[in-house]
Amino acid sequence: MKMAEKILIVDDDVQTLRLVGLMLERQGYKILAASNGAQAIGMARTEQPDLILLDVMMPDVDGFSVARTLRKEPETANIPILMFTARAQVEDKIAGYEAGADDYLTKPIHPAELTAHLRAILSRSKSREGVPLERGYTVGVMAAKGGLGVSTLALNLAINYFQNTRQEVIAAEMRPGQGSWSTELGLPNFEGLNNLLRLHPNDINTTTIENELVRVPYGVRLLLASPYTRDASLIKNTANFEAIVDHLSLMARLTLLDIGLNTHLACDEILNLCKEVIVVTEPFPGTINRTRLLLEDLKQHGFGGNKLITLVLVNRIRADVQLSVTQVQEALGAPVAQVIPPAPEVSFQAATRNLPMIQVQIGGMLSLQFSRLAEAVAERVAA
Repeated sequence: MKMAEKILIVDDDVQTLRLVGLMLERQGYKILAASNGAQAIGMARTEQPDLILLDVMMPDVDGFSVARTLRKEPETANIPILMFTARAQVEDKIAGYEAGADDYLTKPIHPAELTAHLRAILSRSKSREGVPLERGYTVGVMAAKGGLGVSTLALNLAINYFQNTRQEVIAAEMRPGQGSWSTELGLPNFEGLNNLLRLHPNDINTTTIENELVRVPYGVRLLLASPYTRDASLIKNTANFEAIVDHLSLMARLTLLDIGLNTHLACDEILNLCKEVIVVTEPFPGTINRTRLLLEDLKQHGFGGNKLITLVLVNRIRADVQLSVTQVQEALGAPVAQVIPPAPEVSFQAATRNLPMIQVQIGGMLSLQFSRLAEAVAERVAA
């Protein structure tokens, strides 16, 4: 006989504990209840629930602190957490995902919607148990020179992929001291990559990486790099990069890596673990010449042969004097898969509002181009 799944409900409001508990019991779940944060941590350790339904606003230890504590302890690190709270601001949701929540719902909510979210989380968790980890599809994103929008493309592509497929996706910054996503999205915790690069490579595994990932409201998980140049020296830890990328491929259907330039000290180690590389360029002769040399280098890693090179042309400014798509393709001897149009107004709004660019004008031309690129990647992931 199948055992009922255990759900630990954590809320200092007795009425909520009773009503939600009764509703879920009728759905066939076994219910555990905790009325404060400290009690919740203790019960999670001893009872090992299948899922924790966690309130945020509690008097002694708030839900964010509870989640962070559980994620740090090996015996509770993988228990799914659904935050269920009246705190509905975007900042609260970001804080919840950063603390380790798998999902974040705001009160009030229809019981059917709450149950649907619970079932989805439990289903994902169950599918990972007792099954050998299957490697996902790893894509590196890079360019022949800086300032072409590699980081912007990797982040927005990851978000659009999730929106199109609802599959797990991780985007990771690979450049310590040059991180940009934390500042662009207003995320306070950017130590994830630093913390992993300071470990011994043998101590890097899916659990240690999971503890450093930040889930944002757009559905993706991010591994953030520090924006401070004082941390740039960590780039020499090439064995750590290899271990990080190797384990990331076991944690999501798609992993997108912001590599930056081919001068990255761990470029060889990273590219050897990628199934595809997206090369970003622009329609100006000097950049095209450098991109041609980069494409030649990538052939040494099997790209352009048994591994795919995807060429993305970014028009950062509106200019009459620039190469056409046909001229770019002829110069590089490779097809352009996607053209990203200039969008300075969208870029400005995204920066001032701490939003990804595709969230500024949903359904606009820029979002459409990213969506097409994401659809093409999704076809290769599914192949």
